[in-house]
Amino acid sequence: MSTSAKNPTLVFIPCLSGAPWSAEQLAPYSEAPKRTLRLPEGVDDIEHYADHLESAIADLDDYVLVGDSFGANIALALATRRPPGLRALVMSGGFAANPVDSKPWKALMQAIGRARGPLYQQLTLRAHAHRLTSPYDGEGQTPWSQARSRELFLANTPATSFGARLRAVLTADYTDALDRVQVPTLILTPSHDVLIGENASKVMLAGIPDAREVVLPRTGHMFRFSHPVTYAAAVNGFLATLPTTRQDADA
Repeated sequence: MSTSAKNPTLVFIPCLSGAPWSAEQLAPYSEAPKRTLRLPEGVDDIEHYADHLESAIADLDDYVLVGDSFGANIALALATRRPPGLRALVMSGGFAANPVDSKPWKALMQAIGRARGPLYQQLTLRAHAHRLTSPYDGEGQTPWSQARSRELFLANTPATSFGARLRAVLTADYTDALDRVQVPTLILTPSHDVLIGENASKVMLAGIPDAREVVLPRTGHMFRFSHPVTYAAAVNGFLATLPTTRQDADA
């Protein structure tokens, strides 16, 4: 993409399921150049996911990273490397470090990450889908449910990859590297998020020099799926505030 182009490529990074963003979720971004990807399987280190992302966009010299949940952590990891083509960063339902501070919950996460076969399908994914749920999932443009979250993982996420990604979540910590993010950053937060909690966005907002937060009312952790138009409107509003060219952003 030419450095004089007005529209950077929007690079969409998936959640823990690993599935690329769907056509329905990408549609509200209209004519903006877009790229999404599927996460590699069996990788248990965020830095390795960031390596994969960096390789997938190596041909781009002007882009915005848009990461959702686990994908937000991957986007953050790459942003701390200060890649030269990065224009801006968007993170939704994200975190700088594992937001679960309860030892029993951490132990449970480790245990369910080791489940395989029917135990993974019936116990692990039901427990995870329950944590993803909010009272507002049925109100969006694409009504969502706990059952649909489980189906998403059943269709896209092998047990080994689910466990590996949980290990990555438990070990990654970018809290002390947040000030290395030197681009405009949008922290997009749902109003109800049991999985991530309230503190994760506050940590990132305090640590990233040019960060702003938008809280979307009556949304939950799965708002990319349930409220794709509302979600995209917030992202597009942020993009409209960016410098119009790569050179302006570097000025």
